[in-house]
Amino acid sequence: MRIHELDIVHQDFHPGNILSSNFKSHDIRISDFGLSKLIGTNPNNPEKKNIVGVLPYIAPEVLSGDEEYTKAADVYSFGIIAYEIVTGFPPYPDIPHDKDLAMKICNGLRPKIPFHTPKLITRMIMRCWDARVTYRPTFKELEDELEKYWIDYDKKDSEIRIQIKKAEEFSANQESTNTTTTKPPTALNYQTHPQAIYTSRLLDFSKLPKPKNEENFEKELEELTKSTSALSIVASKLHVPDF
Repeated sequence: MRIHELDIVHQDFHPGNILSSNFKSHDIRISDFGLSKLIGTNPNNPEKKNIVGVLPYIAPEVLSGDEEYTKAADVYSFGIIAYEIVTGFPPYPDIPHDKDLAMKICNGLRPKIPFHTPKLITRMIMRCWDARVTYRPTFKELEDELEKYWIDYDKKDSEIRIQIKKAEEFSANQESTNTTTTKPPTALNYQTHPQAIYTSRLLDFSKLPKPKNEENFEKELEELTKSTSALSIVASKLHVPDF
């Protein structure tokens, strides 16, 4: 949010550029501004069409060349990072990060958010990686939303607290019912494809399709918005202020 307030876009926003001495604290820094730029500068730069970064975190409109890099593209990257933080899995670890993946992303492919993820968080992530650029939230809106969840978490009957507790219970039940021979991949034991590349590089793709969402994306997002709005109204009526 503070970077964007200065009209700077990062252009290479991925977990490798997020630093902290202790990720349990709030002492987190965004680093590596080698590709960042001030909005509106160098409009005739012949290198501006070059795409450099980590493929899974790059917005589809940037991959396709459909639009210049904007603040909304950083927001898309944040959505992928948020997915990774919530699930413990990097995006698309089991397939090559090549032109075929770039085409699929432009055609609406996104990482699969586990069904037990709190709906409020699922909705936030989906809004960030919407192919419709103008539908993505700003970082100020994201900061306000996350701060609200942070405050509401201390209220025992708040919707975000209820959803997070259910997610934690589901995860605990999954761990207790899995046997040693049938354990599914976890954040600690998943296999990474040798061509899944999570470092910044030049991506020379051409003739990618115009970005769009998957067929059911917009309907699912609309239903999530309706359900979370209804839940928030119910929760606000149930909450009794502490004295």
